[in-house]
Amino acid sequence: MSCGVFLELLAREASPVEFEGPLVQARAEGAPPAVLAELEAAKVAALRVRAVMRRHARREAELAALFDTAGDLAGLRDLDAVLEAITRRARRLLNADIAYLTLNDDERGDTYMRVTDGSVSAAFRRLRLPMGTGLVGLVAQSAMPYNSDHYLGDAQFRHRGFIDEAVAEEGLVAILGVPMKLGSRVIGVLTAANRGERPFDQEEVALLGSLAAHAAIAIDNARLLEETRTALEELSAANVEVKARSAAVEVAARAHDRMTAVVVRGGGVEDVAAIVTELLGGTLHVLDADGARLATTDAASAPLSDAELAGVSASAHSARAQGRTVRRGDLWIASVSSGDEMLGTLVLRTSEEVSDATSGSWSGPRSSRRCCCCSSAA
Repeated sequence: MSCGVFLELLAREASPVEFEGPLVQARAEGAPPAVLAELEAAKVAALRVRAVMRRHARREAELAALFDTAGDLAGLRDLDAVLEAITRRARRLLNADIAYLTLNDDERGDTYMRVTDGSVSAAFRRLRLPMGTGLVGLVAQSAMPYNSDHYLGDAQFRHRGFIDEAVAEEGLVAILGVPMKLGSRVIGVLTAANRGERPFDQEEVALLGSLAAHAAIAIDNARLLEETRTALEELSAANVEVKARSAAVEVAARAHDRMTAVVVRGGGVEDVAAIVTELLGGTLHVLDADGARLATTDAASAPLSDAELAGVSASAHSARAQGRTVRRGDLWIASVSSGDEMLGTLVLRTSEEVSDATSGSWSGPRSSRRCCCCSSAA
């Protein structure tokens, strides 16, 4: 029998037990010791080549997974989807029964489940582990990878009842956890586990560590992306507000010029009130210091009720103290005064919003109250 048979076995990726077949057959056919020794040597060499080929194939699959993960990070849109993909790949590449990822909560001093793949226990998916407790809590605290062939019976870890109960409910036996780090800071733990006593080798520890590094990058990128998005939204909102205020100030300036021109020409309270309602809409009531009506822009509108007048009086004092227009329901109230003297009140009935800049054009600075409402120079 030729040693070439082992090449055929390698070519079709035969299982290790099949490599014993040629030797068994040769012995059955009564092959001489020299032939058996040659076949034995060829078998050992073939099995060594097979092991190298499988390591290369496994490494190729690992590199492909890391490449795919890097591609996911480059097009990061949904952090949860990326973390789920990393956890799923960790489980598949390590041929584990379950993989899960926890994130550290610095305020609560623990690490909590964020993503799981292969979990069947609701209690396990809700688990939070105080720093230093259990295998994952120790990894989160120490920034070092840890593994155990039989976690529940492993005395090197600080066991807590609620943790062990959740692990037992999930049926976990062998566990490997590696830290996810940004610089020297641990932000979480990536873990693979089995429901049987299957040890994890150093290659698997290194692979899980590489995936954990990708997960940490994904989390940091998502945080930076969210901060940038928030900053842009705040900047956009501020820009809109600035434009609105600028427009209101411009309108107020034009309105003030018109009011001044009316007063200079000898216009009365009715003329000024008409400009105000043209600017802001609604109906304007001009009251004297005692609350009596001096003018109304819409003669057909209902007068202010006694309850409204009582509220207007209180709001007018508040408006005078604050130096700004005060809102009461659908009424906008501004005090008219000269120095310490209360001259009257402007009451605008409208459901529309009135900005400070625009309301300033009809209530005016205190030194010009008399000018606008009494038709005489201050």
